[in-house]
Amino acid sequence: MTAVAPLALPTLPAAFQQSTVDYLAILPLLIVFGTALVGVLVEAFASRERRHVIQVTLAVVGLLAAAASIYFAAQHQGLTMGLTDGSTNRQLFALAIDGPALFMQGTILLMGVLGVLTMAERFGGVGPDAFTPSGASTPGSPTETAAARAGALTSEVFPLTMFAIFGMMLFPTTNDLIGMFVALEVLSLPLYILSGLARRRRLLSQEASLKYFLLGAFSSAFFLFGTALLYGYAGSVYFGDLSKAIAAGPLAMNGLLLPGAFLVFVGLLFKVGAVPFHAWTPDVYQGAPTPVTGFMAACTKAAAFGAILRLAYVGLDTGRWEWTNALVLVALLTMVVGSVLSVTQTDMKRLLAYSSIAHAGFILVGVLAFDRKAVGAVLFYLVAYGFSTIAAFAIVTLVRQNGAEATHLSQWAGLGKRYPLVAGAFAFLMLAFAGIPLTSGFVSKFGVFSAAIGTGGATGTVLAVVGVLCSAITVFVYARVIVLMFFSDAPDNAVEVVTPSVSTTFSIAIGTLVTLALGVLPSALLDLADRASQFVR
Repeated sequence: MTAVAPLALPTLPAAFQQSTVDYLAILPLLIVFGTALVGVLVEAFASRERRHVIQVTLAVVGLLAAAASIYFAAQHQGLTMGLTDGSTNRQLFALAIDGPALFMQGTILLMGVLGVLTMAERFGGVGPDAFTPSGASTPGSPTETAAARAGALTSEVFPLTMFAIFGMMLFPTTNDLIGMFVALEVLSLPLYILSGLARRRRLLSQEASLKYFLLGAFSSAFFLFGTALLYGYAGSVYFGDLSKAIAAGPLAMNGLLLPGAFLVFVGLLFKVGAVPFHAWTPDVYQGAPTPVTGFMAACTKAAAFGAILRLAYVGLDTGRWEWTNALVLVALLTMVVGSVLSVTQTDMKRLLAYSSIAHAGFILVGVLAFDRKAVGAVLFYLVAYGFSTIAAFAIVTLVRQNGAEATHLSQWAGLGKRYPLVAGAFAFLMLAFAGIPLTSGFVSKFGVFSAAIGTGGATGTVLAVVGVLCSAITVFVYARVIVLMFFSDAPDNAVEVVTPSVSTTFSIAIGTLVTLALGVLPSALLDLADRASQFVR
């Protein structure tokens, strides 16, 4: 029996070598992180009366400045924050500033602006309406009542959101598994806290936060275990080294490669809510404050799919025939489970949660096409879905009954007759989720399905056919909501739509207009996504 020679482990230079950092390339990340730190100082030193306005203004200005700085980062694309080993010429760089990374960063920043504006809604109160004035107190306790009477507010949600956005921007930019894990935790930890700060239905919110944290901890453990296995296989955590090791590695080492790749994908698929790693999604979406739910559904999905694209196309690309079948099964299950179970939902937020699961399956169809045009289609899909989702959840925050959000479907009966503008905007967003022509949803689904058929072979065709069938199922779900709003009589204790502030109105208007614009004139963004679909290695 012939012994297999072990892989030679790469070594770092013996002498100290200064790390190379292109500060203009990472300028958007620096601006967002700096804004988050300033937000912490504001929380500590600003007066209670001025804190809300300062935090919202600071967050919005910081996000817009970071979005503008992407122009300068685009002039400095390449690998950064690392060094080149002179003896082996290995590229040991932690960040990859390229088209997909910058596109995802810009998308997350713009959607983050809408998310922050939705969180800032006060409905005439002192602080953000969706958040409790005292997150550490027991729901309904004298401590919470005293905090509300004293004018306390949970304005720390804004620096927490900025830290989450920083992690989301870092997630698709990382060029190694350790950096990807750090980004995963930076984006996740603030979301665990934000999910438990709902002003109403506090116990449901705290339950959602606990479930999200526990299952998120499990997924992080899977990711780390997979990272350890892949390091044992390649002797490195950098994607370039990993890809080369897979191309040259002996088959005898596949006992580390396959489990390692699968476990790392588990950690990433958890964040997008793919089946069977989706159990947290409906409970967290329902229990978290609705503006946080919309922010998570849009931005977290964009960041996680950006990371999945980089891992699949840069790190594990040379061995994709080993793990593709597992992801094909996940995509099929995600589309079927998300679309079928959405039919049975009676709560609006849970319905949108299962809709999010189904859309994760549709996006996976594009990822598995393994083509540059497919990457562009996935990037376009994330933009289209994100803006529509933030607008949809912002509308959910407006529909109230006895001061609380009316999320049961029966409460939405007759809404279109009493509030035609709000119900019409929500119906249009439902049509976009269903993929009806002249909406961004149709262009998105057409892009990923055509890419799967064009380059995915027989497997891609099967995925596209199943995706079309599941889309037809979801049409029934969204049509049922539209019929309920416009063709049903309102009950005696009908809900009301509260008048939003300028910030929420702006978020809903922009989200709806983007959904319409990308359905009628999608070519500009499609071209931009196609130009931004090339990874650096």
